Amino acid sequence: MDISRAEQRILHHLAQGGRIEISRDGKAIADIRCFTRDGWVYPGIDLELFRKLKRKRAIKSAGGKPYRITERGLMLVRSELDNR
Repeated sequence: MDISRAEQRILHHLAQGGRIEISRDGKAIADIRCFTRDGWVYPGIDLELFRKLKRKRAIKSAGGKPYRITERGLMLVRSELDNR
């Protein structure tokens, strides 16, 4: 399955140890932030991209924790030299 360049970038950050945190306003999602493993905020994520990654089962949250990459997400992401 092919994934877009924006999805690829987010999955690379998650594969290196990053996370996606969301804040809610009631039931609706108010804000989405992607953090790199160093704690920097990556600005390239929006609600549509977040939903695409969830629909493809590339990211998952368990127990109220931040979203992390899944094994399926690791298979979707193309390897690069800087991945750990």
